[in-house]
Amino acid sequence: MKRTIDDPVAIEQYELAAPPLHKFPMSRRTFFRLLGGGVAITFVACDAVSGGIAGIDRAIADDNSIHAWIHVGENNKVTVYTGKVEVGQNIRTSLAQIVAEELRVPLNSIDMVMGDTALTPYDRGTFGSRSIPYMGPQLRKAAASARELLVEMAAEAWKVDKGMLKADNGKILYSKSGKSYSYSELARGKQLLRGIDDKVQVTAPDQWKICGSSAKKVDGEKFVTGRHKFVSDMNVPDMMHGKVLRPPSFGAKLKSVDLSRVETLPGVRSVHDGDFVGVCASDVQLAEKALTLIRAEWETSPQPAHDEIFEYLVKNAEQGRDESRTGNVDSALAKANVRADQAFHVDYIAHAPLEPRAAVAKWEGDSITAWTGTQRPFGVQEELSSAFRVPKEKVRVIMPDTGSGYGGKHTGEAAVEAARLAKAAGKPVRVVWTREEEFMWAYLRPAGVITVKAGAGNDGKLTAWEFHNYNSGGSAIETPYEVENQVVRFHPVVSPLRQGSYRGLAGTANIFARESIMDDLARDLKMDPLEFRLKNLQNERLRDVLNAGARAFGWGKSSGGKGRGYGLACGTEKGGYVASFAEVFVDPAGGAVKVERSVTAFECGAIVNPEHLKNQIVGCVVQGLGGALFEWINFRNGKILNPMFSRYRVPRFSDLHQLEVLMVDRKDLPSAGAGEAPIYGIAPAIRNAIADACGKRLYTLPLVPDGRV
Repeated sequence: MKRTIDDPVAIEQYELAAPPLHKFPMSRRTFFRLLGGGVAITFVACDAVSGGIAGIDRAIADDNSIHAWIHVGENNKVTVYTGKVEVGQNIRTSLAQIVAEELRVPLNSIDMVMGDTALTPYDRGTFGSRSIPYMGPQLRKAAASARELLVEMAAEAWKVDKGMLKADNGKILYSKSGKSYSYSELARGKQLLRGIDDKVQVTAPDQWKICGSSAKKVDGEKFVTGRHKFVSDMNVPDMMHGKVLRPPSFGAKLKSVDLSRVETLPGVRSVHDGDFVGVCASDVQLAEKALTLIRAEWETSPQPAHDEIFEYLVKNAEQGRDESRTGNVDSALAKANVRADQAFHVDYIAHAPLEPRAAVAKWEGDSITAWTGTQRPFGVQEELSSAFRVPKEKVRVIMPDTGSGYGGKHTGEAAVEAARLAKAAGKPVRVVWTREEEFMWAYLRPAGVITVKAGAGNDGKLTAWEFHNYNSGGSAIETPYEVENQVVRFHPVVSPLRQGSYRGLAGTANIFARESIMDDLARDLKMDPLEFRLKNLQNERLRDVLNAGARAFGWGKSSGGKGRGYGLACGTEKGGYVASFAEVFVDPAGGAVKVERSVTAFECGAIVNPEHLKNQIVGCVVQGLGGALFEWINFRNGKILNPMFSRYRVPRFSDLHQLEVLMVDRKDLPSAGAGEAPIYGIAPAIRNAIADACGKRLYTLPLVPDGRV
C-alpha cells in the first residue's frame, strides 16, 4: 500500500531513510563569487558524528556534494548556512552558539542563513529532534575546521609553527611577537576551499564558554515588539491575494464548476485545474467575494463519525509488524499474580499553530520562487517540481520563519496553491489559510486504539507484556522495562481523516498507555509506583532522571485520597529522557479536575542553552496539557465540527499550574534534541494522579474533555 508524508508510518520511516542528494542550482564558482571574498568551508566526508551519535544524514555527508557551511567575510562577519529552519524552537541561536564556540568569535558576529534551497545544503527537514544531535556536530566540525585553516594561513604568513598561534575573539594571535590577524584580514580577497576534517579537535563541553550558557534569543527584540516578519506578513511588488475553493468534506470529488460570475469581476483571476479551483485578486476581501460566486457541484461519500472511529480503526487495521517478540506471553500471563487487560482510545487532535499555513509564490519565466512556512523546504521544492513538471533546479523555496509547526508543517500545500494562482495571474500571489482551513485541511495527530495485556508477580517483577497499537504509530512503542515474555506490534490503518506527524509522533499515545498500565499493576500489587518502575528498569539514564524528578517533587512525602492525588510517568525517545510528576485535585462533589503542580525532569546530554532548553520543556508540558485534558477533534461524514478556537479548546492561562522544570546536564554525553520527549510524561502523570485522588482509572485521551471525571 502506498504511503504519503501525511501518514504517520511514512513519517517515522522517512526519518530513517536518506532521500536523493540535492544539487545546487548554480556552479561552485558562481556560488562562492556571490558570497564575496572570504574563506568558504565545504564538507567532503564524515562517517560519524562527534560524541558517537550514529546515523548522520547520508545526504549531508556525501563526499560528492557541494556544501558551503561557513563563510568568513571581509568584515569579520561569519555567515552560516544550514537547511534546518526556525519554527520557534530557537535553533537559530543554539546553532549560532555552536559555531561561535568553535570559531572563537562573538555570538553577535554570526549570521544564520536557514532553509533556502538555493543557498543551503540539502536537509531532509526540521523534525525528529534532529537539529542539535545531527546539525550541531556538523556545524561544530565545520567551524573547528575553519578555525584550524585560519591558524594555518596565519602561520604561513608569519612563517612560524601553527602551534605557537591561538584563535580568539575573531583573531589569530601570536603572543610571542604581540602580532595578530583578524579573520577578515586573513580572508580578504581569497576563495579557499577546504574539506571538513572529521578528526578535528572540537571543544569539550567542560571547556565551553559560549555553549552551555543562556545566550539571548537572536533577534529576540523583534519577536516581542512584533517587528519580526513571518510569511503571512510578506508583501512583494504587484502581489495579489489568493483563495482556494475547498470541498464540503473529506473525500469529496468535484463534479462540475461554473466560474462565469467570477469572470465578470474586474481584476480577479480564476483557475480551474482538475480538482483545484481558486481565485486571486488585488485584496483579500475581493478574493473572498469572488470565492462566494463560484458554483460547484461535489460528489460525496459516507465517512465514519467520531463515535465510530475506534471500532473502525481496529476493524480496518493491517496485520502489522512485530517490533519485538520474545518468550511466551500467554503462558506467562496465565501464571501472573496480577494482570491487566485494557484498551486505550486516543483522539485525533490538531496542531493549532499560531500562524496557519501561508505562502507567497512568483514565476520568472519557467522558474518558481516560493516563500512558505514549512519544516521541509527541500520537500516543498520537490512538491513544486512535481506539480508543475519543472526541474528542481528551477524551484527555489525560502523559509523566512513560521509561527510554530509542532510537526504539522511538513507539507507545502499553500506554496503549491500560491504557485498555481501566480502562474495564471502572471504576478506574485500570497495565500494565507484561515483558521478554519487550518483545522479542517491540515493533517491531524492520528487517532489510535492501543490494547495492552500485562502481568507481574507478587515480587513486583513484570512477567508478560503484549502491546498493540492501531493507527497512531510505532514511535516509542518498545517498553524500556525488563520483561522476558513480550509481543509488541504496530498495525497501520488507512485513516478516514488526514493525519501525519505531531510533536513526539506516537510516543505520546504509546507512553500514555504503557505508564497507565504500569501504575495499574503497581496499585494492584499495593506497591509504590516509583518502586515498581525502578524494580523493572535497568536503563541507568531513565533511572537517574526518575530519581532526580522524585526528589524535586517530594515523591512519597504525601499520600493521596480525599480528592488529592499524585502521579508519575517516564519515558525515553530520540536521546531524551523524561520523568513527569503531577499533583491534582478532584472535587469530591462534582468531579472537576484541577492540575495544581507538576515537575518535569529531563535529560538530553550536554545542554547547549539552558534557558532555551527550559522553554522547550515548558512548551512541551503546556502543549501536552491540552492533549491530556481536553483537546479532541469532533467530526461526522468527513466534516470537522469544531474547526475554530471557540469550539476547540487549547490550554489557556487559567489552565496553567505551578510548573517546575529540572534539567539534568550530562556534559559527558552528546547533546540530543529536546523538542519532543518532554511532552511524553504529563498526560500519564495526570492520569495516574487522578486515579490516586479518586480511584477512577481513565483510559482515553483526552482524559476529561468536559473538565470532570
